[in-house]
Amino acid sequence: MFRLTQYMHQLLHPTPPRLRRGPVKPVVIWNLTRSCNLKCRHCYTVSADRVFPGELTHDQAMGVLRDLHEFRIPALILSGGEPMSRFDFWELAEEARRLDFRHLSLSTNGTKINSGNIDRLADLGFDYVGISLDGIGAVNDWFRGVAGAFDDALAGVRACKARGVKVGLRFTLTRDNAHHLPAMLDLCRDEGVDKFYLSHLVYAGRGDKHRGEDAAHDHTRKAMDLLTTRAWDAVEKGEPLEVVTGNNDADAVWFLNWARARFAPEAVAHLQAHLEAWGGNSSGLGVGNIDPQGRVHPDTYWSDYTVGSVKERPFSEIWTGDDPILATLRTRPRPLKGRCGACAWQKVCGGNTRIRALQLTGDPWAEDPACYLSAREIGADDTERLAVTPFRGKSHDPAHRFH
Repeated sequence: MFRLTQYMHQLLHPTPPRLRRGPVKPVVIWNLTRSCNLKCRHCYTVSADRVFPGELTHDQAMGVLRDLHEFRIPALILSGGEPMSRFDFWELAEEARRLDFRHLSLSTNGTKINSGNIDRLADLGFDYVGISLDGIGAVNDWFRGVAGAFDDALAGVRACKARGVKVGLRFTLTRDNAHHLPAMLDLCRDEGVDKFYLSHLVYAGRGDKHRGEDAAHDHTRKAMDLLTTRAWDAVEKGEPLEVVTGNNDADAVWFLNWARARFAPEAVAHLQAHLEAWGGNSSGLGVGNIDPQGRVHPDTYWSDYTVGSVKERPFSEIWTGDDPILATLRTRPRPLKGRCGACAWQKVCGGNTRIRALQLTGDPWAEDPACYLSAREIGADDTERLAVTPFRGKSHDPAHRFH
């Protein structure tokens, strides 16, 4: 996740970058279930409105919570499917709060948050509730596959705001909804939403099936230009909206170039030091995933690569083991190829999202096709093409092609 607003504040009120000391513990995104009342076009878990066999039992899930707490992870995000569809969601959430994780978040489609349960949800004291909306009205409903999903999710947003729950909107950018980005930002302002998260499309699950709907590079650049302008306007006006992006760490380089055109060299150098301390893509290092079956992955999108299963070993043992893909993901610089290998900003970007390269080529270290920056912007040879075009055809079989 790239915290755009946070780094804007660094330009105005600089503080020393925080350097990592000791082993990095991951933010764990735990997909509690594949069950979901929606059927989104970009769903990386290919969820559906039914019960899936083999998901963790209640006792197994409670054991995972205890292990994650003892491992002292910095944050736990309960996700899905729709996490509130899991049969023991409330019990797990209550236990997570009792264990007092440093940061506890809920990632939901928002349609199940209503007057009948908002008090219980608020009492759990989630540090943050992220609700997905991928456009206004009918565009969102088409994207999410169910009529009325927009109204139900917006009702969930309003219920959270009414009870003082910190809430954000998550918006996945595609060619079919990019024109709704201004309205989504207006909605955040009008509803007093605390955070806006623009997610770039990742080629996993149904997101891979519909990768042809990914935003073209010029659309992404226009979206980033608008997002940066609106975020800076909010910072200058002292408005509380926090803007973040996800799944395209080239956004950090984009912002660094934006700052270079507007701020003194010493301010830009300070920003660059912060961005290098952050380090960009953190799959397998600062981010880990547990899927509904208990399998552990480098992040939520690497479903074809399993590090281990919490049904057999605790997450803490799996994550600190000797898995070769985790070891390579944690290497800096990573063994990147193509444009990513030639990029001058690897310390900032970290090589971007590896799963897109894997899905298109079978090689997780190939260039990320969603990097929208020009050869000049990444410091590559001028003779290199300015941008790669997102792949529109069928994917290569990615299974076990890790070299």
